[in-house]
This record gives sequence, structure tokens and C-alpha cells, in this order.
Amino acid sequence: MDKLHIKKDDTVVVLSGNSKGTRGKVIATSPEEGKVIVEGANVVSKHTKARRQGEKSQIVKTEGAMYACKVQLVCPKCDKGVRTKVKFVDGKKVRVCAKCGAEI
Repeated sequence: MDKLHIKKDDTVVVLSGNSKGTRGKVIATSPEEGKVIVEGANVVSKHTKARRQGEKSQIVKTEGAMYACKVQLVCPKCDKGVRTKVKFVDGKKVRVCAKCGAEI
């Protein structure tokens, strides 16, 4: 896939799955897999084993990766999940809301 419409630190809304409707900030992206990690969405339990004496085994809740096609960028003006267009401003590419035209 190699290219995503979502970048790190974007605010997104989840479109499907157990976390449907959840809004969160993108923590990390993986363009080669086409996945993103969203804060507060797709929370999974990881079991960690004690590695040293005196340390305890535990179950840690953390965010799991999800496909980027399952999330949509939130427009700051519309306050909804929207598609984006690319606009050239002063020779630079800028992402723009497809509905209202606000810069993202």
C-alpha cells in the first residue's frame, strides 16, 4: 500500500468494528502494512511474563493496529469524519476537507 491518507497526530473517527464511532489521535502509522494505531480504539489485552525475580506477570491493555481504511479524518470546521482533497498553496500540497474546503 505504501501511502496513507492519515498521518501521525491526526484526529480520526473509527468507521467500523468494536470501536465504531470512537474518536482519537493517531499514535503511529505503518504505510507498508496500511495500518494505524489510534488512541483509545481497538484496545487489546497483552499478557506479559515476569522476566526477573520479584517482578510480576500481568495483563496490560494497549491499543492494537487497525487498517487505515477503517478510519476517517475529522475536519476541524465540520467536526465530522470527512474525505480529503489535495490543494496546492504556494507550491505546497495541503490536505483540504472535501465538504467545506477547510485546510487540515
